[in-house]
Amino acid sequence: MDLDLTEDEKDIRQWVRTFVEKEILPLEQDVLARERRGERGLPPEELKRLQDLARESGFFGVQTPEEYGGMGLSAVMAALVEVELGRSFVPFRFGGYADNILFHANDAQKEEYLVPTIEGTKKSCFAITEPGAGSDARAIRTSAKQDGDDWVITGEKTFITGGTEADFVMVFAVTDAEKHKEGRTGESVTCFIVDRDQGWTSDQIDTMGEWGPAALTFDGVRVPSSAILGEEGKGFALAMQWIGRGRYLLPARALGGCERMVEMGMEWARNRETFGKPIAERQAIQWMVADSAVDIEALRWLVLAAAWQVDRGDDSRQAQSMAKLYGGVHCNEIVDRMLQVHGGMGYTRELPLERWYRELRLLRIYEGTDEIQRRTIARNLLKGHASVRGHLGLDHRRRDRGGRAVGRRALVRRGRSPTRAARASEAAGVDV
Repeated sequence: MDLDLTEDEKDIRQWVRTFVEKEILPLEQDVLARERRGERGLPPEELKRLQDLARESGFFGVQTPEEYGGMGLSAVMAALVEVELGRSFVPFRFGGYADNILFHANDAQKEEYLVPTIEGTKKSCFAITEPGAGSDARAIRTSAKQDGDDWVITGEKTFITGGTEADFVMVFAVTDAEKHKEGRTGESVTCFIVDRDQGWTSDQIDTMGEWGPAALTFDGVRVPSSAILGEEGKGFALAMQWIGRGRYLLPARALGGCERMVEMGMEWARNRETFGKPIAERQAIQWMVADSAVDIEALRWLVLAAAWQVDRGDDSRQAQSMAKLYGGVHCNEIVDRMLQVHGGMGYTRELPLERWYRELRLLRIYEGTDEIQRRTIARNLLKGHASVRGHLGLDHRRRDRGGRAVGRRALVRRGRSPTRAARASEAAGVDV
C-alpha cells in the first residue's frame, strides 16, 4: 500500500502552497479591514487579478476536463488543493470552474453557459433549497407548468450561494405534480437554466459569517423548453450529483484552516507566559494541541479516502458523508480550542480566529446537516449498503468456480494462475 504522492502531485501541491504564501496570505489584513467596514473582503477585481496570475502559470480549471482548457486533476489532487487554499480565510478559488452538472448540457447550452462560466464571463448559481425544503429536498414546491412550448416557473428558493451575483440559475422545479405527490421525485423534478433577465429576482440574506446567500423569487417566469438541463423529470438526480460533489471538498478546505489555526495556537502558547512559564508547558494547553492534531490527521484520511473512491469510480457517498460529518463536528471543536488558547485576543477581530469560528459553524449545516449525514451513514450500515469494516474490510478476493472466495496461494496450489482463474470463472458466469 503506497500512501505517498507522485512527484508530479507533490509539485502541484507545492505550487499551490507557494501561491498561497506569496499572493494570498499578504492580503489577509486588508480583507479583515474591509469586512469590518461591511465591504466585500476580496473585491471582484482583486479575485480576477489573482486568478489571471495563476492562469499564467497554467493553474486553471482544477477539475475541469482538459478538452475545455482545464487541468483535469484527480479528486485526490483537488482535495489537496483545497487543503492548501483553506490555510487562508481569504475567499479565493482558481478560475476555470463550472458546476459539474453543466457538463450534462446539450451543445447549444454548453456554448451559451458552460464555456462562458469556465472562462469567467458568466456566473452561475444552483437553486434547490426552499423555505420548507432544506434537508428534505424532496419537499420542494417550486413548480414549472407547461404552456405550449414554454414553461412557467413559480416559487421561492433560499440560501442560494452566489445568488446575488449570478447571471443565470440552475433552478429545480416540480413538473409532474401527481408523481411528486406519490413520492416519485426521480420522475417529477426538472432542472431549468434561467437567465436573470428572464425575470427572477434575488435578495441577499445577512448571516453571522461572511457567506452572503440569497433568496430567489420566481413569479411566473416564462422559459422555453430549450431551457431544460438534461431530461424532463430527471432533475433530482442532477441535484444529488451537484450536492454530492462538495461533501469531501468542503471538509478538505476546513482541514487547511485547522492546520493553520493549530500552528497559530502553538506559536502563541510558546510565547505567552503565565506565572513565569509559557502556557505551552501547561498540560491543559498541551491536551488541546494533542486532541486537535489527532482530529486533523483523522479528517485528512477521511477526506483522502473519499476522494480516492471518487477517482476509482466507486460509490463514495458513505465515505463523503463520513468526511463531511467528522469535519463539521471536529473542525468546530478545533477552532474553539485555538480561540481558547489565545484567550481574549482570540475573541477580538485583530486575529482571524473569530472569523473562522463563524465561518466553520456553517460547515455543520450546508451541503447536508450533521443530522442528515448521520442518517445517511446509519441507514447505509443498517441496510447492508456499507460495512463498519470500511473499504479495506470488504471481500475483494477472487472466487473459484463454485463462487467460494479463495486467496492467490490457493489458486496456485490448484494449478490455476489468478489470470487463468479469472478467465475460467468468467466463462462459467462467476463474478471474480
